[in-house]
Amino acid sequence: MAHKCFISFKTEDMPYKKYIHDHLDVDMIDKSLHEPIDSEDEDYIMRKIRENYLSDSTVTIFLIGEKSAENLPYENQNFLKRELQASLYNGVGNTKNGILGVVLPSMTDKIYGGSYSCSKCGSHHNTVRINGNTVIKEFSHNYYIPNDKCAWGEDDRYCVLVKWDDFCSNPETHIDRAFNKRNQPISEKTKVKP
Repeated sequence: MAHKCFISFKTEDMPYKKYIHDHLDVDMIDKSLHEPIDSEDEDYIMRKIRENYLSDSTVTIFLIGEKSAENLPYENQNFLKRELQASLYNGVGNTKNGILGVVLPSMTDKIYGGSYSCSKCGSHHNTVRINGNTVIKEFSHNYYIPNDKCAWGEDDRYCVLVKWDDFCSNPETHIDRAFNKRNQPISEKTKVKP
């Protein structure tokens, strides 16, 4: 079943957004912004994005590129932050979206760091660097929702993460995973960061 997807991205990553829209064989209803909103007023632009694009979408695809991190000086992250905040908000005129983070090729090695042996449980866990140096906090907090465990499993995360090539080879599977998170118990633990 086709889901209504909004794509959140930095301008530098427009080629990936266009590829999804123009070339990827994906069964989705694209609720993305294709042309910039003609205004300098950020509040007006965000209101229009929420009203016309995000309000009836069900999955937000967050393209994670080199300019998508919280801790980048001289980068305006207001639109990414507010788009993900609106995606996580569940209220009048807006339902919570599933969040799918797609790691673009230039970020793969910066995010995926292999595995390590855990001194607490003795198991092997994967190193996944989702933090202020790779993404904005609206994504990182809801990917690593605080818990008392030594690691996070699929049921412990609200945000779904996938590499670009894996997303392109089977986009519906990953979009469905993000969509399904909306009705799982972990959805009650999400937080909209200020």
